[in-house]
Amino acid sequence: MSIRLLVLAAIAFVAVVFAGLGQARAESYPNRPIRLIVPFAAGGLNDVVARLVAPYLERSLGQPVIIDNRPAASGIVGTDATAKATPDGYTLLMVASSFTVVPATNSKLPYDAERDLAPIVMVAKNSLLFLVNPKVPAQSLAEFVALAKASPGKLNYASPGAATQTHLVVELFSQRAGIKLQHIPYRGGAPAMTAMVGGETQFTAISTLLSLPQIQSAALRAIASGSLTRDPQLPDLPTVAEQGFPGFEAIQWIGLLTTAGTPTEIIERLNAEVNRALRDPDLIAKFAQQGISPAGGTPADFQRTIAADLKNWTETARAANIRAE
Repeated sequence: MSIRLLVLAAIAFVAVVFAGLGQARAESYPNRPIRLIVPFAAGGLNDVVARLVAPYLERSLGQPVIIDNRPAASGIVGTDATAKATPDGYTLLMVASSFTVVPATNSKLPYDAERDLAPIVMVAKNSLLFLVNPKVPAQSLAEFVALAKASPGKLNYASPGAATQTHLVVELFSQRAGIKLQHIPYRGGAPAMTAMVGGETQFTAISTLLSLPQIQSAALRAIASGSLTRDPQLPDLPTVAEQGFPGFEAIQWIGLLTTAGTPTEIIERLNAEVNRALRDPDLIAKFAQQGISPAGGTPADFQRTIAADLKNWTETARAANIRAE
């Protein structure tokens, strides 16, 4: 046999060996507990989703899934811990869509959101609702835009803080609508809602989880839904896109990631198990109680969402000169 044939045979043998190792690794995964990092405090939406999904993963994978809350620095600490973990599928990360907002407003992160983390699946999503205080004489988005144009900079809006998703969403909408609003940041979603109900602020865009009770009690008025399709909880509420802004989308999503370099077989296994859980009627009902809907899809689907959001929010932050403090 010639040297060239020997080399080719050796290469083929090595490829077969590594393929076998990868298959064996996937088949043996997991053989110990899995850590699921939530980079925020207990009680937040991504923590709630993590705790709802974890029991389904435990049953399907046959191993404990341990929730590890890392509430610090707008989620940066927990995200960085995942980015720097061993890429073996034993460290997972449950993030909210703020995962794409943080890189858009902070250029000095210790990790790269796309290079250092591997998407597994988008788990859940819900609409951001565009709300006004009932004293604002606007029953629709068009009427609110007309009011804002008539008094540039006189109407203000509440957000859970500077450089948050609400801040970027409202600034993006303002750019599209050609209006100027005054931003009033608060220390979290609850204080922002209190300010809205009390009339300190006139407008906001915030999740159904926080806003639905206020809408149902008529403490606030919803004038648009940020999703591209109508929210099932508010079927009579038109979307932003329906009200003259085609393609405009403002949703909050929750998604599962792991460390970049984790074997594809393990990512696909986790993806399949989460998608299976998201079809369970019991979990769907539990999600509905939180004002969210199951998402699902492939890792590639989730990667496209992350890439699009990063581009969108980076452009928005640059245009509005928004930077994390």
